[in-house]
Amino acid sequence: MTDLCILIPAKPFQEAKTRLSPVLSPQQRVLLSRYLLKRTIHIAQQVSEVVVISRSQAVRQLAKQAGAWSLVEFGTDLNRALQQGLRWIEAQGGQSVLILPADLPHLQTEPLWQIIALGKTIPALVVAPCQRGEGTNALFLRPLGLIEPQFGLNSFTRHQQAAHHAGIEPIIINHPALAFDIDIPIDLEQARYVMREIELKLCQANNPSILLQS
Repeated sequence: MTDLCILIPAKPFQEAKTRLSPVLSPQQRVLLSRYLLKRTIHIAQQVSEVVVISRSQAVRQLAKQAGAWSLVEFGTDLNRALQQGLRWIEAQGGQSVLILPADLPHLQTEPLWQIIALGKTIPALVVAPCQRGEGTNALFLRPLGLIEPQFGLNSFTRHQQAAHHAGIEPIIINHPALAFDIDIPIDLEQARYVMREIELKLCQANNPSILLQS
């Protein structure tokens, strides 16, 4: 395994993007989640090895088919899942990690390389806020156990506080490709091309019930 791994946690497809239920059907949400995860894996693989952790067999199967490592998540808590992934990466010889969500439709390799460059020193913590300035859309840690992940409510602030508690100054990167995520209905207006892709896949599906597998 390479020095750097990219860790992507993923919910079962049926459970993802529930806040979009007022505007998307269950089939559309499944397709959206599958599309975003597959795209995120593809982009991340151009930078380093990718590890996907999930309690969903369908998610893990997609990850394997895309050429990523796949881990069975023990439990349902995001931060505990990330800790599990960090322990596995460390056991494989990894030295640093970039944690990414799977719902960044504008993600490109450029900001990922920027994060890695910013994190060359040891220790290093690089954090990217979401567009609303509360959540975290990328977290780089070197070494792996520098802090415990603090994803959840106000995670951007909490990750900075954890860095200060560890005695280091967090590096903040603001990049539009990292900041924009699809979380609530208004976000879909800024990512209409994603919905066109989803609608096309729905039209092409011979058996939409297959899309609900998780």
